[in-house]
Amino acid sequence: MSNRDRADRTAAPGSSLDAARRTRELAGAAGGGTADLLVVGLGATGAGVALDAAARGLDVVAIDAHDLAFGTSRWSSKLIHGGLRYLAAGQFDVAHESAVERGVLMTRTAPHLVAAQPFVLPLTPLVSRAQASLAWAGFRAGDMLRLAARTPRQVLPVPRRLTAAEARHLAPSVRAAGLRGGLLSWDGKVTDDARLVTALARTAAAHGARVLTRVRALSLGSTGARFRDELTGEEGEIRARAVVNATGVWAGGLVDGLRVRPSRGTHLVLRSERLGALPAGLHIPVPGETNRFVLVLPQGDGRTYVGLTDEPVEGAVPDVPEVPETDIGFLLDVLGSVLDAPVRRDEVDGAFAGLRPLLDTSVPGAPGSVRTSDISRRHAVLTSADGVVTVVGGKLTTYRRMAQDAVDACGLTSAPSPTATLPLVGAAAPERLRDLPAPARLVRRYGTEAPAVLALAERDPALAEPVLPGHPVTRAELLWAARHEGALDPSDLLDRRTRIGLVPEDRAEALGVAAEILSRATPSGV
Repeated sequence: MSNRDRADRTAAPGSSLDAARRTRELAGAAGGGTADLLVVGLGATGAGVALDAAARGLDVVAIDAHDLAFGTSRWSSKLIHGGLRYLAAGQFDVAHESAVERGVLMTRTAPHLVAAQPFVLPLTPLVSRAQASLAWAGFRAGDMLRLAARTPRQVLPVPRRLTAAEARHLAPSVRAAGLRGGLLSWDGKVTDDARLVTALARTAAAHGARVLTRVRALSLGSTGARFRDELTGEEGEIRARAVVNATGVWAGGLVDGLRVRPSRGTHLVLRSERLGALPAGLHIPVPGETNRFVLVLPQGDGRTYVGLTDEPVEGAVPDVPEVPETDIGFLLDVLGSVLDAPVRRDEVDGAFAGLRPLLDTSVPGAPGSVRTSDISRRHAVLTSADGVVTVVGGKLTTYRRMAQDAVDACGLTSAPSPTATLPLVGAAAPERLRDLPAPARLVRRYGTEAPAVLALAERDPALAEPVLPGHPVTRAELLWAARHEGALDPSDLLDRRTRIGLVPEDRAEALGVAAEILSRATPSGV
């Protein structure tokens, strides 16, 4: 076996996260020493902060009360946006930043996880010619953003007009009557947002960061935090020269004076056969809105997502947002406006909602209100009176820039951020990824580690079996998650390392297998 083949069948050096490493590193972090940086929150932004700081040579501890990507980062549309919506709103700097960061992910840091996704906007009788012209102008402007961000056309093709026959080929479930054609556009799509966060956390760990899940921050200050180990109930203190609060919609609960205005984005989960083969996603205009669409997003795993809403959330922020029937009805109504046969409520197999951490900049007590859909997606880095740095706002696409700005604000190092060119675990050039001796589905999820995941099943054929009938995830993938990706319980395996749990019936059926895999996982790796 060549050195390259041998490397293709192992985990990236130093990146493996497991229960034993967590126990060891938590003891070290609470042992009385002082880290350079404590990061609280391990969504995309927090994991990005940990990676940015560790890659600059800082000693980093990163904690989360739950799991990697437990909060907002696992509930996105799985899109890496180029900023078209922000361009239409006149937020040119946000639009350009989004396009640049999309290009970074697609061409340098995560080409195994982020690829081009085609979308069709069907020109049905509900879309006026004026609306179609406005949408076409927007797609052309989006291509100019791509050009300004220097993302090659080979990575993101140019938009084009479609005939009615071409539109029906790419979207066969769309109603043929009155169809004038369609508009084809492209954007970035991440295989799985939670897998992106896992790759960030593991890359940070490979650079020396101590990545600790199930560790709850009880209080924060400029010199560290009181914490509780959620597995044992023990409490302690982690000391650090600087602290970054990257807890998203929960950020206001850890620092004073910060107002976050959560916005709920809901998606439906459908069995893909309900909409038929979908070579492309769909943009469906929301009636009465000029720049808002419902998206149909085929996932390649037998499921299709339909989303999303943008509704304000009042009151306490839940750990896992519930999906109201009003959101489901809204999405079904908009989807049904373009289909031959509308989707019935009993054909919805699952639904999920995430809360966007929008920074509330309104004046308390001032008359009038601003819709959450109109609040800027700019991020902000704020330092509280007691010296805690909080990063809030933004979106999944721009996590890297948010992380860079947060580390800069801490003032711990003058070293520049290297993350714009730092490949995440599993990343490689497209030609290398194509040549890997593993199925394309595994390569899209694990990149250069796909052969190592496959090797588990080769050594034990039982691990090649699917976790449940009709779903592509194998038992080997669950074992890999427990040994290398920090999964500690069945929920980690089913709800974040894989997305089996999005359909409640599938989750219930897979729980036994997940528990069995965890019982055989060892902390020592493969």
